[in-house]
Amino acid sequence: MLKDRGYSVPSSEIEISLSEFRAIHGHNPDVERLRFSATHQSNPSKRILVIFCGPGVVKVNVIRNIAGQIVNRETLTGLILVVQNQITAQALKAVKIFSFKVEIFQITDLLVNITKHVLKPKHEVLTEQQKQSLLKKYSLEEKQLPRMLQTDAITKYYGLERGQVVKVTYNGEVTQLHVTYRCVW
Repeated sequence: MLKDRGYSVPSSEIEISLSEFRAIHGHNPDVERLRFSATHQSNPSKRILVIFCGPGVVKVNVIRNIAGQIVNRETLTGLILVVQNQITAQALKAVKIFSFKVEIFQITDLLVNITKHVLKPKHEVLTEQQKQSLLKKYSLEEKQLPRMLQTDAITKYYGLERGQVVKVTYNGEVTQLHVTYRCVW
């Protein structure tokens, strides 16, 4: 997921098989050892931290502990929390103590790469320049584009913000090649 977002992730980390992972970390890995950070390829000032939470329910004290453990907080631009269980409503509110964007994923949502599914059309995130070119080409305003909710799985996968535009390419037997654009709303 981070590689698809443009972050530098070693290919050895991506290509590791489940059996190799279990040989290194065991069947019940220590979530502290799975923590890692990555910098963006085109913008090295963008750094994201990924933290895996244990199997228990994530409560406010867990969020506060994470906040206390983060070093070099000023260099971070994002945090991804991967939870194995539920997260309480109070813990969701406590996430606001961070000065950067925090994304929360259930570990079960990350077991399959949704962008590689055979039935999922190809999604390409447009740059701001490409977006402006598109709007000018078709004489449109941003609000006239079809919408894509921030809760959409693809939006969450790519970490998209409101106002970003995605080019969706459908290629099937019935539709042949069909391109549409969606604006995150």
